[in-house]
Amino acid sequence: MKIAIASDHAGFSLKAALIPHLKNLGYVVADLGTDSPDKPVDYPDFAAKASGEVLAGRAERAIVVCGSGVGACVAANKIAGIRAGLCHDTYSAHQGVEHDDINVLCLGARIIGEALALEIVAAFAAASFTGEERHRRRLDKINALEKGR
Repeated sequence: MKIAIASDHAGFSLKAALIPHLKNLGYVVADLGTDSPDKPVDYPDFAAKASGEVLAGRAERAIVVCGSGVGACVAANKIAGIRAGLCHDTYSAHQGVEHDDINVLCLGARIIGEALALEIVAAFAAASFTGEERHRRRLDKINALEKGR
């Protein structure tokens, strides 16, 4: 599986730790920036880059890291076709994929530590959507909301 990953300056250090971990787990990782913790950049730009890779089919999932994770999640969820979840525990990370088919994981580098983040991304990446009827029905409702119905 290919995973796109991006961060703003606040998430840079955590993103840098996640990349080799994901590679060690056997995933192909596309690092979309930012390239420094020292130059302030805007998280919506990086949420859009990572989400765009998913929508274009160049990545199956994406991870976006900012200071709290909240801004990245809000920005990603404004993009049609993206279902982003802010997860700071492993249960939410795998359950978000299994039940809600999230395709973007958002993390707050100033909220969680590196060890927990490594576990969260592993849970997110390893999970699969169940496809159960109740979950498909709910996704249909989400898609209708996205289309303004």
